[in-house]
Amino acid sequence: MSGYTVLSRAPIPGSSEDLILYQRDDEFTIRISGYVSELMNSRMHGSEDALAEYACPIIAGRAGVRVLVGGLGMGFTLAAALRSTGPDASVTVAELVPQVVDWNRGPLGECAGRPLDNPRTRVHVGDVAALIRESRTNWDAVLLDVDNGPDGMTHKENDWLYSHKGLKAIAAALTPGGVLAIWSVDPDPKFTARLIKAGYSVETRIARERPGKGAKHTIWLAVRP
Repeated sequence: MSGYTVLSRAPIPGSSEDLILYQRDDEFTIRISGYVSELMNSRMHGSEDALAEYACPIIAGRAGVRVLVGGLGMGFTLAAALRSTGPDASVTVAELVPQVVDWNRGPLGECAGRPLDNPRTRVHVGDVAALIRESRTNWDAVLLDVDNGPDGMTHKENDWLYSHKGLKAIAAALTPGGVLAIWSVDPDPKFTARLIKAGYSVETRIARERPGKGAKHTIWLAVRP
């Protein structure tokens, strides 16, 4: 990768692959070892912002909103969730790879405005699926940016999140009228049908990497009855 410097590598639990953090000037990128394409880039985060910006208005007006973000990444979805909720809200971010939390406290911190420093932020280092299994009507919104969406790349356990059983477990973890928002690199009509079968009211929206340009990504907004 021309001009990029490797800052750090982090093993992905349950996988033989690593996450690799690169820097070029003030630009950062994270890739998975063995893959050519980027997992995320600090200059292209419009759809990560949109994941929270589309979902949080659905629960606007509630007191003491509780939001769960699955996947810290570079912190953009977490930052957008904090911006999109009130001062009495709390936002918990679950991150499987501990070093990603360290990166966001260190070199990546300024990219999204250091959302981990916000007093409304809670950090759970571990599998978001395990946290969901333990939850009962805990969350007003669950925002998942995990493993590129239903067609995962890195962690086999993520398949459960997008299965019928996983979607039903998320519904049980949501408050009535709560919203599940899911980011995906590609559309997937079969997954839309799976959400409907699991009992959600579903809307599919498109978000761009950058305002008005860049790749188009899919966001599902699924509301629990």
